[in-house]
Amino acid sequence: MDLELQNGYHSGFSHLEDSDKRGKWRDIVLAYRTLGVVFGGLVTSPLYVYPSMNLESPTEEDYLGIYSIIFWTLTLIGVVKYVCIALNADDHGEGGTFALYSLLCRHTNIGILPSKRIGADLSHSNRLISSESQSRLGKFLEHSITARRIVLFIAMLGVCMLIGDGILTPAISVLSAMDGLRGPFPSVHKSAVEALSAVILIVLFLLQKFGTSRVSFLFSPIMGAWTFTTPIIGVYSFLRYYPGIFKTLSPHYIVSFFLRKGKTGWQLLGGTVLCITGAEAMFADLGHFNKRSIQIAFLFSIYPSLVLTYAGQTAYLIKHLDDHRDGFFKFVPDPVYWPMFIIATLAAIVASQSLISATFSVIKQSVVLDYFPRVKVVHTSQYKEGEVYSPETNYILMFLCVAVILGFGDGNSIGNAFGVVVILVMLITTILLTLVMIIIWRTPLILAGLYFVPFLILEGTYVSAVFTKFVEGGWLPFGVSVILASIMFGWYHGRQRKLEYEMTNKITLECLGDLLGRSDIQRVPGLCFFYSNIQDGLTPILGHYIQNMRSLHKVTIFTTLRYLLVAKVAPNERIIIRRFGLDGIYGCVVQYGYADSLAEEDDFVTQVINSLRTYIEMNSDRLSPLSISEEISQLEAAKSGGVVHVRGKTRFHIGKETRWFDRILLGFYEFLHSNCRSSLPTLAVPLQQRMEIGMLYEA
Repeated sequence: MDLELQNGYHSGFSHLEDSDKRGKWRDIVLAYRTLGVVFGGLVTSPLYVYPSMNLESPTEEDYLGIYSIIFWTLTLIGVVKYVCIALNADDHGEGGTFALYSLLCRHTNIGILPSKRIGADLSHSNRLISSESQSRLGKFLEHSITARRIVLFIAMLGVCMLIGDGILTPAISVLSAMDGLRGPFPSVHKSAVEALSAVILIVLFLLQKFGTSRVSFLFSPIMGAWTFTTPIIGVYSFLRYYPGIFKTLSPHYIVSFFLRKGKTGWQLLGGTVLCITGAEAMFADLGHFNKRSIQIAFLFSIYPSLVLTYAGQTAYLIKHLDDHRDGFFKFVPDPVYWPMFIIATLAAIVASQSLISATFSVIKQSVVLDYFPRVKVVHTSQYKEGEVYSPETNYILMFLCVAVILGFGDGNSIGNAFGVVVILVMLITTILLTLVMIIIWRTPLILAGLYFVPFLILEGTYVSAVFTKFVEGGWLPFGVSVILASIMFGWYHGRQRKLEYEMTNKITLECLGDLLGRSDIQRVPGLCFFYSNIQDGLTPILGHYIQNMRSLHKVTIFTTLRYLLVAKVAPNERIIIRRFGLDGIYGCVVQYGYADSLAEEDDFVTQVINSLRTYIEMNSDRLSPLSISEEISQLEAAKSGGVVHVRGKTRFHIGKETRWFDRILLGFYEFLHSNCRSSLPTLAVPLQQRMEIGMLYEA
């Protein structure tokens, strides 16, 4: 008996050991894959950090101070803030500013409108509201509509800053890589480099519609080659030019730098902040990988690579004080110049692709969550849900990227613009993460303050420095981000007000039965598909329609289209039918995945009719007053009598009594709503069968 138990123990232990080994290898493989997706912007930053600084007659002490600032920025923001703290603040595995806001919404009632909480776990929500242990900050946010609006706008602004990153990263990365041509060929004019960079980006954007599946397997090897070759050159460089470079790890070099340079040193922070470009992607892309894989990749490859590369660059510049305008390619030894130029160009393209794909993903998520006006989103892969393409977004990005290159010209001006985006999104993350610490994690205020105050000082100092470059380029990404955030906020507010009205004024089955029982309401021949977004009740447009038309079709199917985060929905799960207990009235939910194309279905009506016929024949709950044969005959007769597809087209009535806040935002929402795509996907429905019913909602 003891021997059997011992054998069983060893067997179970070895099984756990094997499982741990498999988990570790999976994390290592994922860490390798993150190189081509997550860290493209961060690891290519040595291309443009030094060229972005306005250094005038720099000295050895200046470069030592700058390297000390770069090292501690990478350590404090990259390692301490993101790797050790922020990656723990996920929302069901998802990261980014939206995830932090979602986390706050799920644990406290800070939604702008009551409708935001419809369908939520009310018992859990009520428990949190009535809890005496709720923090004072949480109670303040719950009771202050102004504070809630500010928090929402801050979260949206953070998301839009990432989109601004998608404009500037391709521009500065490709332009900095192409600038390497001017080293061996000094006669190449700057305008030629700009034109070549613009052409590369135009080609890159035009290829987006084909997806990245066929070439994505090259992304990690390319970025791996860059990540592991640049530090080798860095080690060679500092051993040759300045072996004592790591004495600058002492913070007193930072203090002496600012004491010596004063205001000029503070303004140079606008360039050094670019060393942490792309660090937010570690948090934002958390949902595509996992926490451990990102931590492994950063701590064991990205962080050492950047520290050694910047050490080599700085050591070279100490011996060549005026070469900072080409701070990367100048320190590359001649024998490996062209291989490094090729790797740098490919790495810049991969970094650009990563940010472009991330922008498409952010737009798609925002549309699905109803935070952004509907734009066309195409899935370029049937196997990867995250691989999407948005034509409108793509061409706007292309125009802005090319305009940035041709308008700003050199990396210095683009760097001024880039710094605003880089540091503001990090400051927003710091603010939201502090709210999560206090409200959700219940971190003692002293410990939360030990996080918030140092990073507020660090990032606030950077913000003040980059805003001195506001008129020199910083206005562009900030303006684009504010415009996008305003669009998101206006759209979200309008959609939530509309949902609130519909849930308050929804038509119940009892009310529908009373309406149909009136003598002046006729049941006319035909089959009607009545589209609605409400699954718990019926849209108020139905009451508006019946009272004005004085009729309803013999067979009416209330249809809801439900998007699922899967590739394809199985045919037997595509259509869900239910009876409403009224003669000829049914409910239908059509589920589709991101790789399903409803426009390519053979016959949408036939599919629903067949599903409804099967439901009638197999369902034993006799809620219908008709027999099975009579019900099927009624269905066939209705189809023969003609099919019509009815959807509501609602608008807000903004009267004199409407509050000024709603007057502005709802008016803006109506403008956006009238210029965006239809909420219904293309169903291959003939135009002559479509009908739109207009209705005014009281604002």
